[in-house]
Amino acid sequence: MNQIRAIQALNKREVEQGVSPEASWHTDYRDTAYVNFGGLPYELSEGDVITIFSQYGEPVFIKLVRDQETGKSKGFGWLKYEDQRSTDLAVDNLGGATISGRMIRVDHARYKSRDDDDPEEGKCGWEDMLRLEQQDKRGTDSDVGDDTEEEEIKNRPLLPEERDLENLILNHDDDDPIKAFLVEEKKRETA
Repeated sequence: MNQIRAIQALNKREVEQGVSPEASWHTDYRDTAYVNFGGLPYELSEGDVITIFSQYGEPVFIKLVRDQETGKSKGFGWLKYEDQRSTDLAVDNLGGATISGRMIRVDHARYKSRDDDDPEEGKCGWEDMLRLEQQDKRGTDSDVGDDTEEEEIKNRPLLPEERDLENLILNHDDDDPIKAFLVEEKKRETA
């Protein structure tokens, strides 16, 4: 709470004094596109966090810290934006925001991955999200079970709706804000 107030007070002073963007405290973090967030409701998933933070730019990496035993979110983590300037917007606008009755903290960060971290784990591009979504539906990649059923599904010819969905995901402009809506609509058609 104190950190949130300190950032808000610093931003207020800069606005009152007319500090230029080049002299802002944000310039100390021009070398990193990471933000640290905390105070999130525990029931939020990586997808929810990406949705919240994508208001200010394109997230390319997320690390939502989870309990090792239960796998439940601890409500804090790190997120990297494609463009560093998005971090300034997220820190200024999301710091102190209330989500599900909890005030969240957002600040610039210099993230360093641990040696035992999987480099593919935190990526959050379209392809990465689709891969994770597929894993969630099937369990995980390491699940062994009905391989024959999965192979049958993979080997059968695609329906026209499924081809349209695949084409939409692969070939539609990723910067188009309506793409996610179109993909969801097409998924409903194919279900």
